[in-house]
Amino acid sequence: MSSVWKREGKASFAPGHFALGYMLARLTARITKTNINIPLVLSLSVISDIDLLSYHSMTLFFIRHRGPTHSILVITILFIPMFIVYRKAALPYFVGMIQHPLLGDLIAGGKVQLLWPLTTTIYGLGIDVLSPLSITLEWLAFLTAVFAMFKTRDIRVFLQPHPSNLILIIPLFTVLAPLILGLPDPVPAALVPPHLAYFLLFIAALSADFREKCRLKLNRLGLHKKVY
Repeated sequence: MSSVWKREGKASFAPGHFALGYMLARLTARITKTNINIPLVLSLSVISDIDLLSYHSMTLFFIRHRGPTHSILVITILFIPMFIVYRKAALPYFVGMIQHPLLGDLIAGGKVQLLWPLTTTIYGLGIDVLSPLSITLEWLAFLTAVFAMFKTRDIRVFLQPHPSNLILIIPLFTVLAPLILGLPDPVPAALVPPHLAYFLLFIAALSADFREKCRLKLNRLGLHKKVY
């Protein structure tokens, strides 16, 4: 495993992608005068790293990390139907997803095949994800995103039930995997607080959904008793 990671580079961490995805999607939504589904934006901001599962799973199907799923061409093609159906309303989600390879991974880690399948040339600044500079940038993005969430009151999304909260399982996994299992890489001590903060936010949102479903279930049971 270590030889592969030395060859392909370490994976970047989720908090930075969450922060950039949220802020850029929010900014795009403001410019286009559209609304955004924050759980969906956060999920799309890290979905490109699904290629990591192919490496850690016991399958014959292998996708290079920062390869096809990080290609801006592939992402653009996938979003064409969304643009046709939802027009400008799809733009914030497109920006929230494409920032992952085009900004986050291009700066930290590098070695991104941005133009796959036209070329397998890798691009990036090659800044080590564990370097002081990379960790500082992660913290700056995280703190700025937190400030923006409170300023716009988007933080309330995580404190109330919503049908789309269930998809927060995706970003929750990207936070827990490195924290608990060290996959794909262990979280450095300096980045544990941002990971824990997002963990608490996601758990709060999922718990709000669970409590609401329990409340509705109890209400239905109460009505049932009254009828019979």
